[in-house]
Amino acid sequence: MTTGLLVLLAGYLLGSVPTGLLVVRWAKGVDVRRYGSGNIGTVNVLRVAGTGAALLVFAVDALKGVLAVGIAGWAGASPAVTAAAGLASIVGHDWSVFLGFKGGKGVATTFGVILGLSPAAASISVAAWVALVALTRYASVGSMLGAVSVPIVLYFLREPLEYVVLGAAISVLTVYAHRANVRRLLSGEELKVNQSVTPEREGKDAR
Repeated sequence: MTTGLLVLLAGYLLGSVPTGLLVVRWAKGVDVRRYGSGNIGTVNVLRVAGTGAALLVFAVDALKGVLAVGIAGWAGASPAVTAAAGLASIVGHDWSVFLGFKGGKGVATTFGVILGLSPAAASISVAAWVALVALTRYASVGSMLGAVSVPIVLYFLREPLEYVVLGAAISVLTVYAHRANVRRLLSGEELKVNQSVTPEREGKDAR
């Protein structure tokens, strides 16, 4: 197996670690996928298990993305392979081999990938996310529009073309991962970021 394939495999396996599921099981003894939006990511962990658990999940999920591109850099991979390794970690988070190729929406892991490639672009995108969530109270809106901003920011920061292409792929992947959220937004059923969770869900929208 070539170095490039090993780097991609490492990125995918790192991304596949279901941090939210593991942390909530440890903290609360429940399956986070049965509550709220059914998501294993930071915002749903916040609803189910509180701020401490959510911060831990965000940090570890972001670290997965940082490590994916860091391993590629350590292995001397080209910008194209490094970008692909980052994308592999996001794909792993969204379609985890450990969860029957289901998972989260990849927002924190995406942030980690961008942070590893371009800290300036990551900072700008996070600022956009915070502003949009503060304005709308919907994490999904902030995540989608923040992701769409990534390739634009990378382009104007004159990052390598491979990173800009990665940013475009990330924006498409993020919007696709949030397709159920779009339906709920249109129907007025989307949970706001500060909304508490009471009903148990049997895996509905377990994404």
